[in-house]
Amino acid sequence: MTSSPESHVNTASRPSELKITDMRTVTIGNCTIIKIYTNQDIYGLGEVRDGAGKEYALTLKSRILGENPCNIDKVFRRIKQFGHHARQAGGVCAIEMALMDLSGKAYGVPAYQLAGGKFRDRVRIYCDTTTSHDAEEMGHRLKERMEMGFTFLKMDVGIGLLKGIPGTLAAPSGMLETSTVMHPFTGIRLTDKGISVLSDYVGKVREIVGYEIPLAADHFGHIGVEDCIRLGKALDKYNLAWYEDMIPWQFTDQYLRLKNACDTPICTGEDTYLKEGFMDLFEQQAISVCHPDLATSGGILETKKIGDLAQEHGIAMAMHMAAMPVAQMASVHCAAATENFVVLENHYVDVPWWNDIVTGLPDPIIQDGFMMVPDTPGLGIELNEEVVTEHLSGKDPGYFEPTNEWDDMRSHDRLWS
Repeated sequence: MTSSPESHVNTASRPSELKITDMRTVTIGNCTIIKIYTNQDIYGLGEVRDGAGKEYALTLKSRILGENPCNIDKVFRRIKQFGHHARQAGGVCAIEMALMDLSGKAYGVPAYQLAGGKFRDRVRIYCDTTTSHDAEEMGHRLKERMEMGFTFLKMDVGIGLLKGIPGTLAAPSGMLETSTVMHPFTGIRLTDKGISVLSDYVGKVREIVGYEIPLAADHFGHIGVEDCIRLGKALDKYNLAWYEDMIPWQFTDQYLRLKNACDTPICTGEDTYLKEGFMDLFEQQAISVCHPDLATSGGILETKKIGDLAQEHGIAMAMHMAAMPVAQMASVHCAAATENFVVLENHYVDVPWWNDIVTGLPDPIIQDGFMMVPDTPGLGIELNEEVVTEHLSGKDPGYFEPTNEWDDMRSHDRLWS
């Protein structure tokens, strides 16, 4: 009796026969991790963006059951209509990450290989740093990041630093206390004194960290484009890496005004869904750096397409990220596969247990300001059940419990007659 050729081959699975059989979730803080099961002994992990509930993913479960997860683009095209800008894209993006993880495991290759291969073996990281109203303290906090090995920094510089300082802000009653009104409609104005205070703040930070290291600025507050331009001009002399999200990404004409008025690169994109959402900003040359969040922009493959489209227009790509290691590693694979990538964000440098959520990576995951690109199949990670269980959300304490109630949701999804 002769053995079959397959008996001599270590196959990860039978990819052509893979079928999605289930999807379940677990919630850590305000982040939801999804797990997509198959009819073979492999599964995929994805993550819903912070601030979006698990329902964004579960409502799509019935639409992917029975599908072959290796048909990533086919499944993505079926569900992408259910995503939208900002957190509303969370479910679509989480599923795409999980499909990339699954397909990589099925074929025995890392996710970046499915995105066309890699341009780099490690990914530069910049980290979130808690704001201080004291510029000297803020400078020393950032200096500590440099001592940890980080080679790219970011800080918040905005009207929040001016609250309580007389003569720095003019605003209609109640507007300084709300964040639900878009920037052009708040009526909040910076005074010359306010701009001077913020300029001195950045100057003091620069004195401490020096000018050799890139330092970006974010969270300016809900001020109109005219005051963004005034502030931007005042801060230009500090050679910042970029001004981030000064105004909502939707207002391309205002971004063009801002970019043409300032000497510092202009950056936006963390709330933008799909490459089509970036098209006007790119075609109008309204920004210098696009900043997609992979858990909003469409997942690994779509974000690589965004980066490629940006490159065609002479625009760099940095990546926003505030997530557990699942979405962080999906971003690492995307960054590795995108030529014009610059730097990736991380929000959990000061949270020790973040490193323990997954296994399969170096400890700590970020070393000397970089994350290594794993060569193991899929995303290259597995969950550490014990650690995840320790940090379950109090509002949603289950650990990948059955979600059968989402199996049979049906509607007329077709967008054409």
